[in-house]
Amino acid sequence: MDLQGLCRLILVSALISFLCHPCSVTASDIVHDDDLAPKKPGCENDFVLVKVQTWVNGIEDAEFVGVGARFGTTIVSKEKNANQQRLVLSDPRDCCSPPTNKLANDVIMVDRGHCKFTTKANNAQAAHASAVLIINNQTELYKMVCEPDETDLDIHIPTVMLPQEAGASLEKMLTSNLSLFVQLYSPKRPLVDIAEVFLWLMAVSTIVCASSWSAWSAREAAIEQDKLLKDALDEIPDTRHVGSGGILDINTTSAILFVVFASFFLVLLYKLISYWFVELLVVLFCIGGVEGLQTCLVALLSRWFKRAAESYIKVPFFGAVSYLTLAVSPICITFSVVWAVYRNVSFAWIGQDILGIALIITVLQIVRVPNLKVGTVLLSCALLYDIFWVFVSKKLFHESVMIVVARGDKSGEDGIPMLLKIPRMFDPWGGYSIIGFGDILLPGLLIAFSLRYDWLANKTLRAGYFLWAMIAYGLGLLITYVALNLMDGHGQPALLYIVPFILGTFLTLGKKRGDLRVLWTRGEPDRPCPHIRLDHQHCDELNDEK
Repeated sequence: MDLQGLCRLILVSALISFLCHPCSVTASDIVHDDDLAPKKPGCENDFVLVKVQTWVNGIEDAEFVGVGARFGTTIVSKEKNANQQRLVLSDPRDCCSPPTNKLANDVIMVDRGHCKFTTKANNAQAAHASAVLIINNQTELYKMVCEPDETDLDIHIPTVMLPQEAGASLEKMLTSNLSLFVQLYSPKRPLVDIAEVFLWLMAVSTIVCASSWSAWSAREAAIEQDKLLKDALDEIPDTRHVGSGGILDINTTSAILFVVFASFFLVLLYKLISYWFVELLVVLFCIGGVEGLQTCLVALLSRWFKRAAESYIKVPFFGAVSYLTLAVSPICITFSVVWAVYRNVSFAWIGQDILGIALIITVLQIVRVPNLKVGTVLLSCALLYDIFWVFVSKKLFHESVMIVVARGDKSGEDGIPMLLKIPRMFDPWGGYSIIGFGDILLPGLLIAFSLRYDWLANKTLRAGYFLWAMIAYGLGLLITYVALNLMDGHGQPALLYIVPFILGTFLTLGKKRGDLRVLWTRGEPDRPCPHIRLDHQHCDELNDEK
């Protein structure tokens, strides 16, 4: 591999490491893992998020989010079944001894610390409290569990922990002599949200568009090659690079090195991620988005403005640039800058998705998988990369590196921009359904290869590989979202389900149809020599060059 190819590999690996993030649902995620809190009789509730709606002087006010305890009664799921009850401060504040307050089915607010969670709940229950709100001494939520030797677990009131910030707000209301009532309920997340359907359609449509463009370019290059061969008289021209300008063909070595470089850049992100680092990523994303959007628009508009697309002017630092590109560039730059400035508004996800899709399609035109062997190595390495950094990294870093980077936990920002996302429309918890660019881009490389092969081999849609590869990808992504909802929104690496479906489809069909050897090695079907003056030996030499 030459120096230029190695540099391009590093850049692409860095890009994909930014793009490969697990599908997830983000909505007030809880930090700690369930396997650290085993269940036991009297302490076997599932951890659920709880909405705490406040009413000040009879007027609906702020809403806070907490987490229910392992012990106590479960919290109602429907708002209409939740009663409004008065909130009072505990005296003593930690409730480690029986409260001196006179409670009449009120909700009591206590501070964390100085005794067990169950002790606080038992004391509150004995004082006739209807529920306990425990205020954490940290900004994040914490799952309340029972000690291994706990015996006093006959608790029949719900216990909820709120973050420190929420506690400060509630205390301020109470000390202002306001009438404060609260309503506790834990709505269930829908099994499927319409956002996931749109995200699935978006991912599938992006791969179809990118694959069609890639296959069309390959077919045009093949036609150009045939024209050159027809004009050959005494010698066979070198046609191995016809129509391949600016194309990066991945080989098995670069596919393996991808894991090394991508892991390096992911750890770099994990260690350095901060507000300013996320701002830098936003700038890089905007630059990539401008290039992607410009490439897509120029390719689309060149069909109607052919003359402007084929007329060039020399621009300092950029060389020869078409008039169409000069006309489109300001629009793309303006769009990207406007998104960057207003990226925190509620509808900014639309601009992010447009820039992201354009970037993915452009990358799929630059980077290509030449055969099934390279595609198998690349997807297998990517699968190992996902599994390691989503699951195994918890053992080394005490948290999932991939999920921390995707959510931007250490940056104070709402995650990094290298994601497609859609707001969850019917989820009472809100948030976004997201998918990493790499979960579209990496399978898309092999799927685009399948359509190029089908078109060059003149295969019908049913007799080819593209249709079945797309079905495999769609099923794998669908299963990802099913698993995601069954695991209550915990991030899932989509490649865990997509890769086995796609590779299994290719290998099974290739072996059944007798194309596996050609797909695995050469990656292109044999094509007849178009010129009658070329003998069989020269034809064989040409096909070998592929």
